[in-house]
Amino acid sequence: MRWLELVAQWRGLVDARVNFKSSQGIAMSDARQNKELVIRFWKTLYEERNYDAVGAFFSEDALYEDVPAPDSGARGPRAIAKRLKIGLSVIDDHVHHLKTVVAEGDNVVTEHVEDWHFHTGEVVSLPFVSMQRVQDGKITRWSDYFDLQTLLGSAPQWWLEHLAKFTEEDFYKDDEG
Repeated sequence: MRWLELVAQWRGLVDARVNFKSSQGIAMSDARQNKELVIRFWKTLYEERNYDAVGAFFSEDALYEDVPAPDSGARGPRAIAKRLKIGLSVIDDHVHHLKTVVAEGDNVVTEHVEDWHFHTGEVVSLPFVSMQRVQDGKITRWSDYFDLQTLLGSAPQWWLEHLAKFTEEDFYKDDEG
């Protein structure tokens, strides 16, 4: 076979794969857009620290869960923003290290490390894998996987006492219900 024939055949295979995925409801650009949305989400959360704006990334029925935590997570944009604010707003600084972001269809997987700098001098470095599902431009599910013992064993006592002031319900319900 000649070079041009090989290239034409290869292009035909690539076109067939793209058409197959599109016919299955998986548009190639959707994965890219979903990945870009999640990257903007991380920037809003850790660089801007704008919890209200973070809530706007989520659908009304979205679920956010810290998988190793014993509670059921938070549902909806206001409850998710509230949960994040309870835990993170009292931390002086966050340094977010994005390592890998992979998207396929509606799913975006992020490998990242969060360095939490407390005003009392402690720094907790938490490796995470986050799974997010994006549909119609909104995050509908966010599951964080991390080692809870790394956090609990390194965080200052005052921060743990701060969290203990809240009920389980505070972490998963918004102020309106």
